Amino acid sequence: MKKLSNENRIKLQKISTATIATCLYKKGLRNQFIQNVCPLSNQNKSMVGEAFTLRYIPAREDLNPISVFQDPKHPQRVAIETCPEGSVLVIDSRKDARAASAGSILVTRLMKRGAAGIVTDGGFRDSEEIAQLPFHSYHQKPSAPTNLTLHQALDINVPIGCGDVAVFPGDIIVGDKDGVMVIPSEIANDVAVECEKMTLFEDFVLEQVNNGKSIIGLYPPTHEQTLKDFEAWKNN
Repeated sequence: MKKLSNENRIKLQKISTATIATCLYKKGLRNQFIQNVCPLSNQNKSMVGEAFTLRYIPAREDLNPISVFQDPKHPQRVAIETCPEGSVLVIDSRKDARAASAGSILVTRLMKRGAAGIVTDGGFRDSEEIAQLPFHSYHQKPSAPTNLTLHQALDINVPIGCGDVAVFPGDIIVGDKDGVMVIPSEIANDVAVECEKMTLFEDFVLEQVNNGKSIIGLYPPTHEQTLKDFEAWKNN
């Protein structure tokens, strides 16, 4: 597994999930956008971090009483306390938001430990409080019932599914106001470099469109003059 460089981590914080989606599409990866999750709060920079995963299975009542939280080895609690600094905790809640994946106390603890964010394809309780935190958090919708009602925490840092996307530990998770993209770790550095170039060209195109330019021949740049104009624009 290749490590994302600090330089490229900073680049990804300034790149939209839309641009990343297009870049990955060009590479043949068409199912990397986590479905039906949205941000609880607005942050200035995109969420970027390595995936650290937690997997829930359907709860079985005899194994999931409220007393399980007294066990210091309970997987949900352990995930919160062991998620590495700078990582994103990604929770497989089987797209089931009828019971919460976590609440404000656990999310606050995760934030205080230096995580980059949290993503679930289920829901959070205390969602209004979580939305007030200076922390990246994504879910499907608010949900008041405790996770024990429907979810049984089972595995930590194993491959999971989240919002119909395969997430492997160490994959790079990027989130903005549009949602969350999953970048395979092996190509994350290359994607960051390519997306930075794409973003620069998109900035040029948007300026041209605002100045009344037609998108024909501009986007994509099928006219030779477009690329000449872009080079001149970069040098100004």
